[in-house]
Amino acid sequence: MSRQLPTRPNLEHLKNQAKDLLQSARPQHPDWQLADAQFALARSYGFASWPALKAHVDQIADATVEVSPMSGTWVANVAASQRHPAMLFRSASLEVSVTGSRVKMTQAVIDAEGKPAGGGMTFEADGVPRQPEGGGAAHTLTARWLDARTLEVVDQMDGRDVGRGLYAVSTDGRSLTVTTAEQALVFDRA
Repeated sequence: MSRQLPTRPNLEHLKNQAKDLLQSARPQHPDWQLADAQFALARSYGFASWPALKAHVDQIADATVEVSPMSGTWVANVAASQRHPAMLFRSASLEVSVTGSRVKMTQAVIDAEGKPAGGGMTFEADGVPRQPEGGGAAHTLTARWLDARTLEVVDQMDGRDVGRGLYAVSTDGRSLTVTTAEQALVFDRA
């Protein structure tokens, strides 16, 4: 009897399963290579080979690409926001792109004195702490989806939490609220 694949199988998880199988099978099969473990794992899921299993997983991934409710351009609703006194900007926008677990955020701000500022970063929202692309070298982000509309991001520096943000899209998809300990910024979908 074959094992059941999850509804949305993850190839990286399957690769790790094959590596674990290789380690546990070594006492009985000392000549096994990774390809042998991959073959055995694929067979346990009812596939003729590892390439057949991989093709199936890739096909499911391609068919289930969803547009995240967070993806899009967001414009700050200054009147509805509770801004930190040091962050009294005139206007701000946030461009968010979500592809799988990869999140890219780019912001553009006009500060209180009318000067433009901005920046961006790209990170994985998979619960694993790592340096974001475009973030400071000393910073580590841990980001994870709490649900399809809510992203939690923890910023650490030298192993200490220095910031925590919650990005939550409203159920109607028209607003994004970014909440930190110091402020709650409300953005409207552009």
